Amino acid sequence: MHRVFISGIGITSCLGNDRSTCWQRMVDGFCGLDRLELHDTTDLEVTIGGEVRDLDTDRVNVSDLVSARRMDRSTQFAVYAAREALEDAGLPIQDIGDRAAVILGAGLAGLETYEYQHERMLTRGPARVSPFTIPMLMPNAPPACISLAFGIHGSCSTCSSACSSSGHAMIDALEYLRRGQADFVVTGGTEASLTRLGISSFVRMKAMCRDSNDNPQAAMRPFDDTRAGFVMAEGASILIFETEEHLKRRGGTAWAEVLSGCATSDAYHLVQPDPEGRQAVKAISGALRAAGLNPEEAASRMYVNAHGTSTRYNDAMETVALKKVFGDHATALRISSTKSMTGHMIGAACAVEMSACAMALATGTIPPTINYSTPDPECDLNYVPNQAVEADVVWAVNNSFGFGGHNVSLVLGRVEDDDLRRRVD
Repeated sequence: MHRVFISGIGITSCLGNDRSTCWQRMVDGFCGLDRLELHDTTDLEVTIGGEVRDLDTDRVNVSDLVSARRMDRSTQFAVYAAREALEDAGLPIQDIGDRAAVILGAGLAGLETYEYQHERMLTRGPARVSPFTIPMLMPNAPPACISLAFGIHGSCSTCSSACSSSGHAMIDALEYLRRGQADFVVTGGTEASLTRLGISSFVRMKAMCRDSNDNPQAAMRPFDDTRAGFVMAEGASILIFETEEHLKRRGGTAWAEVLSGCATSDAYHLVQPDPEGRQAVKAISGALRAAGLNPEEAASRMYVNAHGTSTRYNDAMETVALKKVFGDHATALRISSTKSMTGHMIGAACAVEMSACAMALATGTIPPTINYSTPDPECDLNYVPNQAVEADVVWAVNNSFGFGGHNVSLVLGRVEDDDLRRRVD
């Protein structure tokens, strides 16, 4: 079975439009949430979010077929981040061929295009609907445009499972490589749902934070007793998953090794997690078991990037699940929710958090959970409050739980081979 490594990372988010900026701001505990500017929010209950700003669309404009003006924002983000990931890995950015694939996650990709074109039809008539509407809003547009942009001829698809979309995509990418079907896979996720409909829908579900419009940076408070819901964000993180053989053959280096992934389904409620976390426990336990790890023995050298959505239900459930998996050793875990800084990127969330896990292992730095000030008796583990910490972590767990009852857990390992390890300044 082929070993798989993360050889490249690309990110665009409210923290910045490149990997190094985003990582440094995470480590510094900087929050990218702010008042929204792209759409009119004057009559909305939530007027804040994590917008991508100042995106260099020249890096998206590859040809007449692949150009920003013919893409939804979610696709722009995906192509942009994929270019950075390929460059970071030292791989070609054209005519890649059939020994590579594209497998992405997206929860609501194309929502902005749908809203704009629907309003156009209602106000100006069907003849004014763009002929590019379907190619722009279809959920497979982001991977399709990556394939077009860089000449990738292997499998090309989208996984859609709400907030765990990119988690499912990365499990598929891992298994695709382990079967020997490609040398590397462009994977991860993208999302651009900070629209009037997207915001209004989550507000009506009472899932979003409505008490911090005047103080956006304090809105996301994962695991804190005052938490009041999540704040939505947009962006993408693209990772290159590559086989050990191909990585060594070309003299590449890696951020981390992808050890395993496991997915389960609650079958409990469409939008609320099982408070006992029974299937979340099975996802985390299954991923650890597949990675060959004993939870109690590994806990003291493990980082957990929590799903940590800053909602009453999720944070309590995730704490329960971690305690069930790690037992008395759960207190030794270093856990953080980087959503406190990025906001909730929905279908791209697990991907950007996978990138954070990989960089944490490579640098020995664990990003914090910011805005943590009031302990919740139900959330009583070490959430790395407010400041990053240095730690000799060997493994990382990336949890992602989505509407529909989806649970995904992935496990990464630190690169121990000196010839393969990415050198970080």
